[in-house]
Amino acid sequence: MDRLQAVRLFVRVVDLGSFSKAAAELGVGQPAATKQVARLEAQLGARLLHRTTRGVSPTEIGALYYEKCKLIAHHVEEAESVATLLQTQVQGGLRISTSVAFGRRVLAPLVMRFMRLNPQLQVDLSCDDRYVNLVEQGIDVAVRMGRLADSTLGARYLGMNPWVVVAAPGYLAQRGQPATPRELSAHDALIYSTVQGDARWPFTGPGGEALSMPVRGALRSNNLSALLAAAREGFGIAALPRYVAEASLRSGAVVCVLEDWSLPAQEIHAVYPSPRLVPAKVTRFVEWLQGPFSGEWWAQDGGAA
Repeated sequence: MDRLQAVRLFVRVVDLGSFSKAAAELGVGQPAATKQVARLEAQLGARLLHRTTRGVSPTEIGALYYEKCKLIAHHVEEAESVATLLQTQVQGGLRISTSVAFGRRVLAPLVMRFMRLNPQLQVDLSCDDRYVNLVEQGIDVAVRMGRLADSTLGARYLGMNPWVVVAAPGYLAQRGQPATPRELSAHDALIYSTVQGDARWPFTGPGGEALSMPVRGALRSNNLSALLAAAREGFGIAALPRYVAEASLRSGAVVCVLEDWSLPAQEIHAVYPSPRLVPAKVTRFVEWLQGPFSGEWWAQDGGAA
């Protein structure tokens, strides 16, 4: 027996003074309603209702039990109302996860814009380059780059994250401008130790030809901002996401190298723990993100320095 359903039924029987009216209101048959209350009395070991041909009324114990049950039913209804509201409104807490560079340069400003549109929202933005288990860490939504490995997650495509090869003008003046990826063997590469095949850069040429080029250099890092800083200082050639390099490209601190050749772009996805029963705050945030990531999004605000 559903104890809560039985409590609700008992309360309505007392309120209406009738099994048939309470049963009709709650959408159950009268025989089933009568049996539920009888089981409740058996479980409690006490008679709760006087039953007569004119109707039903609570016993002394039933009246006391009714007052407590009415309070319980009220609190349950309040809790259900809160749950429904939180499921349909953009409010409450929203835990967001993404990588360090993307979080600082791109997502943090977008999150603040979204918060201004939804002032009842409280955001916890976590930036970490390590893989984060959404369920274990209690994350509502993560923005991730590349192919999605976990098919059990809910996901929404946002856009593409292109990569570029860059170097400082001073470095190129001293070491020369490579015309093809093969000429990178004569240069110092600034190697990102997490993505793009580590010390091997996979290029696609203007005619569609593929070329996977091994690179070497004195500096490796898992931090994109550190590699950009090293490129600006003339330490070598770096392969970076366009959003990381954009402001430096605009200022002339670095320039594009091998412009006829491209590195693989990464898909950007918003992912959440389950594709079912997604809270409104997650759905609205993900839908809103699809706007900022349309077209050449990395050039919209110039990125961060």
